[in-house]
Amino acid sequence: MTDELENLVSLRVRRTEHVAEVTLLGPGKGNAMGPDFWRELPMVFRALDADQTVRVIIITGSGPNFSYGLDLPAMMPSWAELLTGDGLAAPRTHFLAELRTMQAAVNSIVECRKPVIAAVSGWCIGGGVDVIAAADIRLADATAKFSVREVKVAIVADLGSLQRLSGIIGEGHLRELAYTGKDIDAARAETIDLVNDVYPDQEALRVAASELAAEIAGNPPLVVQGVKDVLGVDREQRVAAGLRYVGAWNSAFLPSKDLGEAVQAFLERRPPTFGGQ
Repeated sequence: MTDELENLVSLRVRRTEHVAEVTLLGPGKGNAMGPDFWRELPMVFRALDADQTVRVIIITGSGPNFSYGLDLPAMMPSWAELLTGDGLAAPRTHFLAELRTMQAAVNSIVECRKPVIAAVSGWCIGGGVDVIAAADIRLADATAKFSVREVKVAIVADLGSLQRLSGIIGEGHLRELAYTGKDIDAARAETIDLVNDVYPDQEALRVAASELAAEIAGNPPLVVQGVKDVLGVDREQRVAAGLRYVGAWNSAFLPSKDLGEAVQAFLERRPPTFGGQ
């Protein structure tokens, strides 16, 4: 294990034989995704991609939850120029550059040649869904709850869930989740094929993910990597175009009174009131 993977803040990497386990640590509550996460995620997956001893990766969350998603308080300072500025090109360009960096971080999961299994317990919200949508296989335990939550905070989801989930759960289910921002439980997630299987508790999930990873790791690694490459070629070309489009859309339209209301309501722990402005 390289030194850079031993001195992480938001992620922990452990390896057993040919399987690497990547665990979300936060440091925000519920493994929320702040600046450290977006910096370290691509670092980790590029290192694991280059490590020839690693054949399969499991990604999971520490504690009872996978991730609460974007750490809004931690991320808002870098967006302040866009949200409070004069609406000229410079702050929008800076926001787009940061957004593309975050998109690239999630893309690093897909670009990693090794199959990635997401093992989900508890909440998996917003950015958490972006991450598991980029994985190859998703498993959950009975406590898992999922939400494409961005619409609730006046944001168009822009890190890949809108582009990737249509091929996983279908257009109808995706539109329902993205338009409503509703929460769904593990049973519903299994019904719509968001997850392959649901296990009774976190320990059973851990065992199942480890056994599946070991089964995959027992196959010829270059052939498994070739299967991942072939399966992803059409989807990722479409995803890339969608990510460019949503990046431009959010750079143009993200600043709004509704977004300000959503952030203020979040900080004040009250329901927001949106006015369409």
